[in-house]
Amino acid sequence: MTILITGANGTVSREVLRELAGEQPVRALVRDMSRTPRLDGVDYVVGDLDRPATLTPAFEGVTTLWLLTPMGPTAPSQSMNAVWAARQAGVRHIVRLSAIGAAHDAPTRNGRLHALSDAELQESGIPWTILRPSFFMQNLLFSKAGEHLYGLFGDARVGLIDARDIAAAGAAILAAPERHEGRIYTPTGPESITLHQVAEDIARTLGQPMRYVPQSPDEARDSLLQAGLDQWTAEVLAEYRVAYGSGWGDFTNDHVENIVGRAPRSFAEFANDHREQFATA
Repeated sequence: MTILITGANGTVSREVLRELAGEQPVRALVRDMSRTPRLDGVDYVVGDLDRPATLTPAFEGVTTLWLLTPMGPTAPSQSMNAVWAARQAGVRHIVRLSAIGAAHDAPTRNGRLHALSDAELQESGIPWTILRPSFFMQNLLFSKAGEHLYGLFGDARVGLIDARDIAAAGAAILAAPERHEGRIYTPTGPESITLHQVAEDIARTLGQPMRYVPQSPDEARDSLLQAGLDQWTAEVLAEYRVAYGSGWGDFTNDHVENIVGRAPRSFAEFANDHREQFATA
């Protein structure tokens, strides 16, 4: 059994590779080999989800696919190309990383785009599992500026999840996909918390003051544009600010524990593990 990991340089896929390396025959799809840090036990291959002709050799002999596409307006095309290559290669199961709340009536463009790709996979004839995780704790590593924390939640609560726990769930499914065929999971962390609580956890970890500064959707969009994000991404993240601010992400569940056999990490644990990164932000 050979497992192919797409999005190999991304936050979640890197952790999936760490989970599987040395445990399963695993191959990583990358666009540029020279810019890819290597892990022992992983076979790296070059391919581009935007260029279907490059995928045939990368998918040869693959039995199980981890399908992740970066957020963007072309994501459905990339997912379509991967599913087509998987069909041609005889892949027997696809585990797709979707997005929280993915649906045709989702409040964000990203959620509606993911719904298109989820539906295509479900109708592909290839056995599938879909993960729609909550907001990644890792995203908050880029939300701290000095003693201030910014974010997309307003004053609402969200069931934040550590990307390492998403990866652990994904790796467990990839290793035994038949147990999870036709299932849609929405992995969350163990608690639904506000960014005021997140700031308090960071402050305790660092031993220094920390204050969450809520922003309106327009303020969030403008600050993201000033930080260098493109217009599409900034606008979509502002849409998430509206959705999360309405309580859209205020829930938790036992999906990680049921798949992995342990509870997911709390934000306090995450903050302690990433003390140095928070300290230098």
